[in-house]
Amino acid sequence: MRERYGRWALVAGGSEGIGAAFARALAKEGHDLLLVAEKADPLERVAREIASEFSVEVESIVCDLADRAAVDDLITRTRERELGVLVCNAAYVPFGRFLETSREDKLRALAVNCEAPTLLIDGLAPTMATRNTGAIVLVTSMAGRQGSALFATYAATKAFELVLAESLWDELRAHNVDVVAVCAGATATPGWQRSGAEPPWYTPPVTEPDLVVREALAALGQTPSLVAGAINRAASFAMERLLPRRLAIELLGRSTRAVFRKRLS
Repeated sequence: MRERYGRWALVAGGSEGIGAAFARALAKEGHDLLLVAEKADPLERVAREIASEFSVEVESIVCDLADRAAVDDLITRTRERELGVLVCNAAYVPFGRFLETSREDKLRALAVNCEAPTLLIDGLAPTMATRNTGAIVLVTSMAGRQGSALFATYAATKAFELVLAESLWDELRAHNVDVVAVCAGATATPGWQRSGAEPPWYTPPVTEPDLVVREALAALGQTPSLVAGAINRAASFAMERLLPRRLAIELLGRSTRAVFRKRLS
């Protein structure tokens, strides 16, 4: 992948979970890394571990992706590198009934999940296009494929990312820039563990981050989007092709309420 795309890879939201798994996979391919996250301690810990394990150069950059000026500064710093891969994994996930969720939480989700990826691609993709090579991965969610009660704003932002990636897949392939959206279901990340989720027996099993990453990287240049994991793909097919949309939304809402029943009580 380094020979195909270029030396440096930037992973936004690279301090844990799927982002850290992307960082390790890209380091294994020989990429030097720019790891971006809001919290310094976990970010620097992951950076040290990867640099030691794979003998690559890793730079950690603390950045609040909800801050447009900070994102612009990040783009300026990154332009100095031969950036081959951009992974947009950072996400802000407000949970709860829409009318009980603060305006600030809703706007932060829009900034981190929609505005930041748009700005990063707008600022960094032109160089990829000029070099006639590059890869962009947007980590979206099964929640973004239909209405998702209790995650309304988050689900809407992930729908935005999915459509953005699919659109850019068509536009940028003329410049040999590969774009893919990977839709992850419930994934065994620290964020999922902190969420208080307690899935009942009838919900799909939690996916491992490495599987999401492996399938996403394999899909570059092959497809505009994919659902990670065979069980998630089957569930997505059933929800989108076999059930009326109204019923699919109702069933997902019931499942979400069951998974997070303790947080709702």
